[in-house]
Amino acid sequence: MLTGEMSGQTSSVDRVGVVGGGLMGAGIAEVSARAGHDVVVVESSDDAAKRAQGRLEASLGRAESKGKIDSAAAVLDRIRVLTDLDSLADREVVVEAIVEDEAAKVELFRRLDQVVEAPEAVLASNTSSIPIMKLGVVTSRPAQVIGIHFFNPVPVLRLVELVPSLLTSKETTERARAWTQEQLGKNAIDCQDRAGFVVNALLIPFILSAIRMAESGFASAEDIDRGLVLGAAHPQGPLALADLIGLDTTKAVAESLYEEFKEPLYAAPPLLQRMVDAGLLGRKSGRGFYTYD
Repeated sequence: MLTGEMSGQTSSVDRVGVVGGGLMGAGIAEVSARAGHDVVVVESSDDAAKRAQGRLEASLGRAESKGKIDSAAAVLDRIRVLTDLDSLADREVVVEAIVEDEAAKVELFRRLDQVVEAPEAVLASNTSSIPIMKLGVVTSRPAQVIGIHFFNPVPVLRLVELVPSLLTSKETTERARAWTQEQLGKNAIDCQDRAGFVVNALLIPFILSAIRMAESGFASAEDIDRGLVLGAAHPQGPLALADLIGLDTTKAVAESLYEEFKEPLYAAPPLLQRMVDAGLLGRKSGRGFYTYD
């Protein structure tokens, strides 16, 4: 459990909660269970819980087949996928990984404040862009609220962004750092509580520029991506990356950035807005700038 603050030390985390079992939430649950934690994932419905369970089983099965873990079954035994938020009462760290919608996240943090019993428990958000302050101030313990932004796919990418608000305590930040680095094996960087943090504040304008280029007919999606892969040694082109992130998430992050900074480079292009309206969200929907099986 999280104790030892009086001595200036932070002990290990045993019990982790994750709210949301989508790609990000399932990934956070997986890496936590692979680190030996007892993990509870809370989903919004029985159907969503079944999808989350299937997502975990598939990912861990792939990891076992590649020799990255000894037993998928052993890791799965440490994960429970439930639909009752009250099941998070005894958690030491809870990570919110629901839809990138400010109102939904604010309401969830109000509820987590009531549900999670330990006053020193870390309440974290995996938001890509929403200011952590807005989530912390709706709780009675903003000092325990922090952004811990993982990257997709969570089991593969080692980076996390630690985002304390002005009210987050140093102890909470150090607990989050110790958990993510020492137990999960991630590499943490520190970010100010500004929309987009570090990575998305740089990445999203780049992706939006590529979308504008395709929208204007300057070049095809394939040629834009090929140009960056072959000409700039990027592992993936910006439009394929947007499909991986999800065009709805890309749009939501762009809107958060534009709302905060009012810079034209953050404004979502009309093509992105129309694609999201049409349900062309990228890999998650089977079609975005590319088509997926």
